[in-house]
Amino acid sequence: MRQFDPQCYETMAFFDRIGSLGVEIREQEGTVTFAVRVSPRSSRDAIEGEYQGALKVRLTAPPVDDRANEALRRLLAERLKVPVSAVRIVAGEKSRTKRVAIAGVSRAQVMSLLS
Repeated sequence: MRQFDPQCYETMAFFDRIGSLGVEIREQEGTVTFAVRVSPRSSRDAIEGEYQGALKVRLTAPPVDDRANEALRRLLAERLKVPVSAVRIVAGEKSRTKRVAIAGVSRAQVMSLLS
């Protein structure tokens, strides 16, 4: 059986699951990364909880000309009180399921989006 190596643990990215919901948040080098499931052309902009391991976000913007992606960045920046430039879509720009990286926030701040 392997022994626990604290030095190894410190260099690994830290993963956390929000309560029993299962949204995986990765925090590394001052950036928090997590999955988002977007529902464009909704009746309102809202963060609705968890869906299949991702943060569920409803957006009024349509999924054309990057409008839904920009609306997502603006909504997350507003809720987390960071500049829009701190919010990046790192994967899934053309998909409903995206991977978002946000600089300057903590896991606890992202977890508060669900409450």
